[in-house]
Amino acid sequence: MWIVLAVIAAISLLVFFMREPNAVWGGATGGLIIGVIVALVGRGFDWSLIWKGIVVGTLLGVVAELLGGLARRLKRESEK
Repeated sequence: MWIVLAVIAAISLLVFFMREPNAVWGGATGGLIIGVIVALVGRGFDWSLIWKGIVVGTLLGVVAELLGGLARRLKRESEK
């Protein structure tokens, strides 16, 4: 399951790579930071916690971008 989520996250990062600053890359950065903190504080350093943090952060960023796009679309529709 984590591998499938990681592939989705990697594709999302590629899609959003050349766009303006966005929540996808911010989520990946936040996930990296939180993953490192959890790996350092937990019971022994575990690299899988870091990449799982990046995956979760990236997917949360994708959700935020999709919700933002939906809100913009709904706002345009209501203005017509």
